[in-house]
Amino acid sequence: MTANLHYQDKIAVLTLGDDENRFSPDWLDTVDAHLDAIERDAQGLITIGSGKFYSNGLDLDWLMANGDRAEWYVSRVQELFARILTFPLPTIAAVNGHTFGAGAMLATAHDYRVMREDRGYYCFPEVDINIPFTPGMAALIQAKLSAQAAVTAMTTGHRFSGPDALAAGLVDATASEDEVLTTAVDRLTPIVGKNPATLAAIKTTMYGTVTAALR
Repeated sequence: MTANLHYQDKIAVLTLGDDENRFSPDWLDTVDAHLDAIERDAQGLITIGSGKFYSNGLDLDWLMANGDRAEWYVSRVQELFARILTFPLPTIAAVNGHTFGAGAMLATAHDYRVMREDRGYYCFPEVDINIPFTPGMAALIQAKLSAQAAVTAMTTGHRFSGPDALAAGLVDATASEDEVLTTAVDRLTPIVGKNPATLAAIKTTMYGTVTAALR
């Protein structure tokens, strides 16, 4: 199953899929189309995976088979990060399970994060798989994490459990498996209804250097 969309009142819940939810080009097309609809129809955005994974990030199999398109592909992924970072609605990633690499960057691009407390890791493994961060990816992580948390996350490949991620400031709350989505809805509900153009302008100013690096 690819990404799919449903609504809880005026809050859009975008489920990233039911497997590792890697960023294939088709998946990116589907997510972009859903985001277009969400901008028109919703007042808030929650993203969530299902089962063991929120997202394992880059589709490395596709990338290895299409090495000549690597630059295009990374640009496309970074455009998704920039879009979420400056999205004209309040956003929360409901991190239901493992989120690695670009999947963790996608979660980090949201305004807030809620993570399952008892299972799953939040991890930037780039140092261990010999893939240095692009300037845009580094800027995104460093904009959201404290300086010391960024050092640990980016240079050690540390796997943060839910409680670890909360203590490090990677996430804003933890919840049981059954409560991850409802906790995200409860956190988002009081802040929906802002003017989208104003919110987008504020985020665009806040993250101007990050989006410039991503794009």
